[in-house]
Amino acid sequence: MTVTPATLRERAIALHRAGRLAEAERTYVDVLRENPADAEVLHRLGVLAQQTGRYERAVDLLGKAISLHATPAACVSLGGVLMALGRYAEALASYEWALALQPDSAFAISCSAAALRQLGRPQAALARADAAIALQPTTEAYCHRGVALYDLGRLGEAVASFDLAIARTPQCVEAHNYRGMTLQRLQRLSEALASFERALSLRPQSAELHDNRGNVLRHLKRFAAALASHERAIALQSDFAAAHNNRGLALRALGRYGEAAASFERALALRPDFAEGYNNLGTVQGELGQFAEALESCRRALGLQPGIPGLHGNLGNALRDLGRAEEALAEYDLAMRDAPDQAISHCHRGNALFDLKRIAEAIASYDRAIALNPRHALSHFNKSLCLLLSGDFARGLPLYEWRKELEAAARRPTSGIAWLGEPQISGRTLFIYADQALGDTIQACRYAKLAEQRGARVILAVQPQLQDLLAGLGSGIRIMPSDEPPGGCDYHCALMSLPLAFGTTVASIPAAVPYLSADLLRAKRWRARIGDAGFRIGIAWQGSRNRIDVGRSVPLPMFAALAAIPGVRLISLQKGAALAQLQQAAPSPAIELLDDSFDAGPQAFLDSAAVMAHLDLVITCDSALAHLAGALGRPTWVALKHVPDWRWLLDRTDSPWYPGMRLFRQSRPGDWDGVFAAIHAALSDLVGRRS
Repeated sequence: MTVTPATLRERAIALHRAGRLAEAERTYVDVLRENPADAEVLHRLGVLAQQTGRYERAVDLLGKAISLHATPAACVSLGGVLMALGRYAEALASYEWALALQPDSAFAISCSAAALRQLGRPQAALARADAAIALQPTTEAYCHRGVALYDLGRLGEAVASFDLAIARTPQCVEAHNYRGMTLQRLQRLSEALASFERALSLRPQSAELHDNRGNVLRHLKRFAAALASHERAIALQSDFAAAHNNRGLALRALGRYGEAAASFERALALRPDFAEGYNNLGTVQGELGQFAEALESCRRALGLQPGIPGLHGNLGNALRDLGRAEEALAEYDLAMRDAPDQAISHCHRGNALFDLKRIAEAIASYDRAIALNPRHALSHFNKSLCLLLSGDFARGLPLYEWRKELEAAARRPTSGIAWLGEPQISGRTLFIYADQALGDTIQACRYAKLAEQRGARVILAVQPQLQDLLAGLGSGIRIMPSDEPPGGCDYHCALMSLPLAFGTTVASIPAAVPYLSADLLRAKRWRARIGDAGFRIGIAWQGSRNRIDVGRSVPLPMFAALAAIPGVRLISLQKGAALAQLQQAAPSPAIELLDDSFDAGPQAFLDSAAVMAHLDLVITCDSALAHLAGALGRPTWVALKHVPDWRWLLDRTDSPWYPGMRLFRQSRPGDWDGVFAAIHAALSDLVGRRS
């Protein structure tokens, strides 16, 4: 029995509709072998090629079909393939051809809305979607209308349009996805998450949906869950550059900066023109102390896409980290030009003004940020630093509490009631926990003695490595490591909140020193090691290597002239990476090194304290060692950058925190020569009077 071309065509169409695509394709080819000019079969074979991901073949087949017999359906099909290839202008032309053949085709009008949107013409896309809905209100048309409204920033209307799409087709994944994206922009984050999770229930293997879910989880500050979502997206699509970028953002929020950098670098390997990836990489490089690299990454982003939100702010941050405050200020001014109503832009500008010692102007910038966003924690906190540096503790200490709203601030769950000076604590248990760095703990632990004097039973939880150093702080003070549970207590207070709780002013700082002491056996051992010869000076030139350290560490060659003073012995109090500078310093000062046992155990500063007990003087940069020497009541000189940490106040040569301590300040940013010229003169005089 002879099979006619018409029968073959019908069989091929039936196989196609049944999803038996390979058999359908073979049968379509058989039909074309008999009749190469069968436009309908060419059209259907082109659709099949699109369904199997062979887009260029689909374009060829559909083009041939249209050249033989242009139908609205074939033109719309060609438009769909061109959209998948990202050839949006050609896709729009194909949809326009369909509309020329059939002006009232609601489907072609709706599809043209999608092409116009991709071409950056949202207003025209909205008009087309509205026209399609007027002819035939379909799920797709409502989706296209919602996306156009989303692009136009008419977010409430967009949500309403997606809701209409979902009402018609509850299983429409695209509508749930875009609804979630729109709700996220509206800061309706819980609703956005519900939309993404509904979409995922319909399409659980979608990498895009897992990535979008991760983004909203990150904004909800559920960082571990966000990371898991982004990693699921990457598991489903390993070359998904945006997911690698977003994974980096989640890792950065978790403080895992090295891993975040690697994730951004992976995104950039996949998409070398990914401007946002460079911007994010620059941000995390700043966190890692890679300031020159951060600047380069931000400049790469600027070259690729100048309009990225926040980019000028990140450029300013990199320049500020490099000590280039004037250039940073110019970048922050550009950020304010681009986003005058963004609190962070004004906050950044305040930071640069602070670095330039323009304190009143810095406060004004922070006030502007706070006016724009009364809950902008960083602006409140940075304003507190200006006030505290100026000696205005009455206004500064309450604002200093905003540090607790910052992601980096320690949050220790505990029983009991938060205490900030009231009620009375006599006979009660007060749990105090260290909430900042080692130097802060050494400086502020004196307040535990004030609480003890008020009759409290004090539990002081400190960094584990400080437990032994603080063990003798007070007989009624129990010292415990902060990584252990404290048990029950009546009240609790962060250690750095105690100055506020006790109503501290500059005049009322509890300045009785020493309040810490060295272990006698250790001190005796180190005395034998160091000996009694010469004028013994312990020196420290480098603090912790992080963003806080910018500008405060001293170039090691500055000590060379001090070593040349007759009778002076310079003894290093540094350990670890700082010692590598001794091989690099030129000129290299004569510095005595203590042996490898120096502070080598798990407890910090026990040997430092013992050595300091046998020194004539300590000369140090602003570091934990400065606070240790002060707490021990040892003669101490501190070399300070132009605008120092708030504790050192402005312009004073003494410290109300540590009586007898002497401060040497830069007269302009980076002027260590001036600082050490003054130290050299003072030391020469002191040693001369001693001899």
